[in-house]
Amino acid sequence: MKIILYDGECNLCNKTVQFTLQGTFGQNFLKERNLNAYNFDTFILFDQKVAYYTKSTAGLQVIKEFNWKWKILYYFGIIIPSFIRNYMYKIIAKNRYKWFGKSDLCMLPNPQWKKRFID
Repeated sequence: MKIILYDGECNLCNKTVQFTLQGTFGQNFLKERNLNAYNFDTFILFDQKVAYYTKSTAGLQVIKEFNWKWKILYYFGIIIPSFIRNYMYKIIAKNRYKWFGKSDLCMLPNPQWKKRFID
């Protein structure tokens, strides 16, 4: 099972995925791994088989699960050294509220998707 944790107040993140770093599961996950539980400028993919990925590597691992058109982006992106990818990720994370907006509340899943959510 793979679980995505993200900033639930970020409109870009909200439109991309639907699990939050601010939720109970997300907060426990961060604290158990000694990750910052108050700074939500990261994106985490928790894969029980591998451990977890953060930032640009997490995003690329998620894209890898999409159809072949998106997988091409994964293969082009993964060859870029992580320090360069994460630098670009940091710029996007720093400006995400300005560019994409910020929601006052985390979005609630529609009833048909609710069973896919932890909290």
